[in-house]
Amino acid sequence: MLTIFFYALVFGFVFCLSPGAVLAETLRRGLLHGFTPALLVQIGSLVGDAVWAVIGLTGMALLIQHDAVRVPLTIVCALYLAWLGVRSLIDAWHLPAADTAPARGGQNALAVGAAISLANPKNIVYWGALGSALSGIVGATPSHAQTLMFFAGFMLASVLSCFVIAALVNLLRKNASPLWQRISYGVGGLVLMYLAVLSAQGV
Repeated sequence: MLTIFFYALVFGFVFCLSPGAVLAETLRRGLLHGFTPALLVQIGSLVGDAVWAVIGLTGMALLIQHDAVRVPLTIVCALYLAWLGVRSLIDAWHLPAADTAPARGGQNALAVGAAISLANPKNIVYWGALGSALSGIVGATPSHAQTLMFFAGFMLASVLSCFVIAALVNLLRKNASPLWQRISYGVGGLVLMYLAVLSAQGV
């Protein structure tokens, strides 16, 4: 069980620290408003991660393979990522003031993080692979206890990553020049647009 927990921790850190839409949006909001909004984007994304984890580990991934479910979800994902990308590019062009947090910014950051993660059907590919990896680790079909241990390890790594990433982004915000912030917004926007195109190609 400890081996399963350790592997889950590793997979969790790799998943959360890898570049993607959530990390790009965390960077944008963290540079603009600081630690708390960056953390809330990360925590919000845990909602989607948990949902996709349950789907991937319980075999419900077969449902996502049906075009009636996959195509609309993919289109929504692509449009949402494109919208976030455009916003980030606008911020790069017109650098917003760092002390003008919008109303309900915290709630919005939490909702955005959850929406990015939930609207990304690519996560099911990752979790489908993790389900197979778990079977390889235990050498057989994993029991409920083993699956639960794997899920717990992954989510622990995800929670720890939320605080680490938010702290790093906040540190960057305090030390980055306006030019560097523009570059960060621009790169984040381009990444989001690129991910939107990749999602659209999966239709």
